[in-house]
Amino acid sequence: MKPHSPAYAAVLAALLVATAPGALAQSWPQKPVRFIIAFAPGGVHDTLARLLQPKLNEALGQPILIENRGGAGGNVAAEAVAKAAPDGYTFLVASDALPKNEALYAKLNYDLFRDLAPVAKMADYPIALAAYTGLPANNVRELVALAKAKPDALSYGSAGVGTVGHLAGELFKSIAGVEMVHVPYKGGAPAAADLMAGRIQVMFLSVSLTAPQVKNGKLKALAIAGNGRAAQLPDVPTTVEQGYPGVEAPLFSSMLAPAGTPAPIITRMNAELLKALRAPDVQARMAQIGAVPTPSSPEELAQMLRREGERWGKLIREKNIRAQ
Repeated sequence: MKPHSPAYAAVLAALLVATAPGALAQSWPQKPVRFIIAFAPGGVHDTLARLLQPKLNEALGQPILIENRGGAGGNVAAEAVAKAAPDGYTFLVASDALPKNEALYAKLNYDLFRDLAPVAKMADYPIALAAYTGLPANNVRELVALAKAKPDALSYGSAGVGTVGHLAGELFKSIAGVEMVHVPYKGGAPAAADLMAGRIQVMFLSVSLTAPQVKNGKLKALAIAGNGRAAQLPDVPTTVEQGYPGVEAPLFSSMLAPAGTPAPIITRMNAELLKALRAPDVQARMAQIGAVPTPSSPEELAQMLRREGERWGKLIREKNIRAQ
């Protein structure tokens, strides 16, 4: 085949097309990469990103720059990433709030499935149904019996309207067929303080916050809201084990990119994230903050986000809940 013949040119073009994705993935990144965190510094999503940062710095050969943009249940950060250039230099670290926001907010300036591309799920954070120590109930069945005997006499707290604690409480009420009064707070800390003082009776609270208070006798855990027990509270049965399937309210961290980000870049970021999440030292540190590694493919994350959006959207619309 002659070097300047049409056939040679066609073969060369085909080779370039075939090798371009791999070449792009290996040549990227050429400058620092931004992780925009949907919440303020110090929370579990921010902590996880900073825990993974050194591993990704080394693997990618460029620094990871972390930028916190809290507000509106993660919508401020999500909108910023949705409008960023799809060049592989901006990623979103999001929470479980992301798939719920379409139903919670009257208007969003981005579309989760049109404007953002899934990269990977990273971690779960188990939730406990925590109770005031003076509550005369030690498991879910006893709580349900108490709530049915005294309708509206029990109250449950949350970090605010539309938060996971609020929605988990409404989900529990629907599945268990009970009534409890919702008491929203401006943050999880004051809600937990009132729970320990007995001013509210129950609350869906992260296991990482519940476990220390259970151990020092300031709270008791009635259940883990999910399918699997929590390592920090191994003796506490799940809602499923206690006969209440469906009372599952996972907190989780995931990563997304602007829609249109080249697939080879997403594939490589996914691979590097999964490698970092499987590192023994990272897993040991994650256990300390109550995080369970749950690495996924982009496709698995997309499917999960749709499921969560449909599940919570139905509840939010039925209960006419609107974020404040």
